[in-house]
Order: sequence, then C-alpha cells, then structure tokens
Amino acid sequence: MTNERGDSVLSGYDPHEFYCEMLRGEANQPIRDRLANLTIEALQRRSADAEAELYNLGITFTVYSAKDAIDRILPFDVIPRVLSPKEWDHIERGVIQRVSAINLLLDDIYHDQKILKDGIVPAELILGNANYRPIMQGVDLPYKSYVNICGTDIVRGADGQFLVLEDNARTPSGVSYVIENRHMMARAFPDLMNGIGIRPVDNYGLMLQQAMQEIAPKGIIEPQVALLSPGTYNSAYFEHVFLAREMGVPLVEGRDLVIENDKVYMRTTGGLAQVHVIYRRLNDDFLDPEAFLPESMLGVPGLMRAYRAGNVSLANAVGTGVADDKAVYAYMPRIIKYYLGEEAILPNVETHICREPDALKYTLDNMENLVVKPVGEAGGYGITIGPKATKEELAEAREKLIEDPANYISQPVISLSVSPTLVEGGVEGRHVDLRPFAITGEKTWVLPGGLTRVALRRGSLVVNSSQGGGSKDTWVLE
Repeated sequence: MTNERGDSVLSGYDPHEFYCEMLRGEANQPIRDRLANLTIEALQRRSADAEAELYNLGITFTVYSAKDAIDRILPFDVIPRVLSPKEWDHIERGVIQRVSAINLLLDDIYHDQKILKDGIVPAELILGNANYRPIMQGVDLPYKSYVNICGTDIVRGADGQFLVLEDNARTPSGVSYVIENRHMMARAFPDLMNGIGIRPVDNYGLMLQQAMQEIAPKGIIEPQVALLSPGTYNSAYFEHVFLAREMGVPLVEGRDLVIENDKVYMRTTGGLAQVHVIYRRLNDDFLDPEAFLPESMLGVPGLMRAYRAGNVSLANAVGTGVADDKAVYAYMPRIIKYYLGEEAILPNVETHICREPDALKYTLDNMENLVVKPVGEAGGYGITIGPKATKEELAEAREKLIEDPANYISQPVISLSVSPTLVEGGVEGRHVDLRPFAITGEKTWVLPGGLTRVALRRGSLVVNSSQGGGSKDTWVLE
C-alpha cells in the first residue's frame, strides 16, 4: 500500500518464504493499517531520533568482542513485534509450566534425587555437571522457589509453532530493554499505539520487588532487599542500575556487604544495616570466595554460610545453572511429564545429545545441516551453524566435537520467523526470537511480551545482543 506522500512502510516488504510475525493474522490488521500511513522517510527520521535518545539516556550494552566500542546502544528497531491474546495465552501457560518443572527438578536434585534414581535424567549429567553445587544439598528454600527470574528463549518455525530454544535460569538479562523500548515507542510513535490496547510492562519492578519479599527468610516482616552487581564493567550494568531503581532498593557491590554471625550487613552512612534478600547478578563462581573461587574479588566472603543458615535469601538460588544446561534442556519434556504429569505446552527444538553415541554419530554425519552448540557457553559463542559454515569452520567444529562430545548438542536449523525491520534503504524481513521473563515467588507471573531480539544482518540467524543483534518492542494485544 502507498500513501499520498510516498512509499509506505510495508508497501515493498516481502518476507519471502518465511513465517512473518506482522503479515499473518487479523489481530495485526489495525497496526498494519497505521504503518501504511507512515512513509519510509518518516520512519527513518523517527528511528534516528529514538536511537539518539537511547544513547543520551545511557541505555547501553557492552560488547566485549568489540574492543573499540565499550558502550554502545542495543540497536532498536522501531517496527514492533505483535502477539495476539491467544498466542500470548499459549506462551504464558507454557512458560509457567516450564518454570514450575525446573523448580521441582532443582528441589529434587538438591534433596532426594528421585528423578535420578528413577532414571529419567542420567545421574552423571546432573552430578557431573559443572553447575551442580553440592553445597546446596539439603538446603530448604521458601516455596521451593529456586529460579525466581527466568528468561525462556522461544522461536517460531516455518509452520508458526512456538518452540523453546533455551532456558536461562541463572541471571537472565534484557528485561530493562523491554521496558525502555516501550517508553521509547510511546514517545516516538503515539500515533501507532494510541487506542490499540497493548498490555503494559511498567509493573515489572513492582512484581519483582513483591517476589523478593515473598522469598525472604521466615519471620522477617519488612525485609531489606538489595541488588548485588559485579560493578560498572559488567556488560549488563545499565540493567542492574535500572532494576534497583525500579524496585526501589540499594544497588551494592561485594565490597559494600559484610558477614557477621552468619548474617549479611550492608555498609551505610548510618552504620551496618542487615540485608535479608539479595537479587544477585553475579554467577555462582564469583559469589563467595570462601565457597567457590578463592581469587574472586567480586563476591562476599561468608555469604554461603549466611545463606545455608537461612539468614538471607538469594535470587536466583545458588546452583540453578544445572537446570539451564543445554544438555539438561534436551530432557525438559520428560522432566515436565515426570513432575507435572503433563505434556510440554511449549515443545523443545529437536535436540541430539552428543554424549550419546548414536547422537554423536548422527551429528558427525550431518554437521553441514545442523547447528552444533557447546553446552557450557552462552551469548551465542562457540556455535557452528552448519549450512552457513565454511569447510574450514566445519572441520574445526568436527575436531572439537570428537575431542569432547559431552560438551555439545546439535539441533536442526530452524527456519526462524521474520519481522519487518527498518534497514538501510527500506524495510526487510529479519529473523527474530522472543525471551519472555517470568518472576517466581510464591507463584509465577510472566511479564506480557518480553524481549524480541532481531538479527540485523540479512539472512543471519544469530539474534544475541552480544553478537550484534538488536531488539524490538513486543506488543501483547488486549
């Protein structure tokens, strides 16, 4: 469609053979109609203004591989990704089911280990896992809630089915961009949003603060919550500042905390103040040099003693990384069935566990058609995408796989859905995924929408922000 002033946003748009998030379904029609009243030139002007504002507001992300760009904005695409109420209901139920199963799994493996004894998950996969923490054995947590903040990475294939790609059960990042993207859209595109009926995202900080209070040690009426950050050099430091502000709690580093009589205290200008709940954005290894890495300067010596004594709660709990291991992920449908007696609402992408001989052989025989991933990496590092890899890259990946098969899984290449995205010269389809954020205290709540990540290079399937991907605002319609 073309308006009177020139080419409209979607007039030349072609998603080719891919499932398109914008063109399918009647729910998106009002938004498509409004986009038709915008010219490409107007969209480009507003996009440039929005990016300048993001930079001026300090909404940045650090890419470690780019030595000449310490702080950059997370590229923001101004054409939203839209989900209908029916689609969101499906995702929300699936995420809650999955988080429930993960928490039951963690409570079990740190107590009776029934699932291992029943042979549902191989014991060596859990007990030999680098993220399994024996120090958590027998520790009881309020509401048996281990994963208080979870980010579930979801993709949509060629047939429109939602599939879970990965669970992030340690310290998932990105929710600050969800909220800031919405603020940016409200300022830059009121004509696109007004009267549409989009579910709000502003109450995330409130819901997070409420969950932190729910998991406080027993008997504490007004718990003091703090957010523990590694500091300004962490790639997600902006998010740490943002979340502390949204919750209305102090942002602290390890040097701000001290342990006395197995209790945690925060240094303040008025003296020591006890802390009852810590939303920590530090990995287990760096949390307590007495318990984990002795050389860590980021954590708090003695924190695990206070934690095991029940005098402080940590979110997420220590040892949750064993549940978001990429090899354990392969067992999630069976884990859901075991604990909940239900089929997975959101199925996995088909996954081959290379520690198993048949799966290893299949992967080696079909590497040029598969995505091969190291189970211990995050952020898109170490992945080999067979169809896009050179002969040299495939040979290198094969060598690493043969050397350490237990460190790898493989999956078929999913024809990811696309969403219209503003690029140089116009609007083209770019592949997207979705990371909804779930908060769990006494119960689980899912922020409507989540972070839509977009691969900005034509044809690229890698959407990770650390690999140059961008983001979009995600609209869940009322």
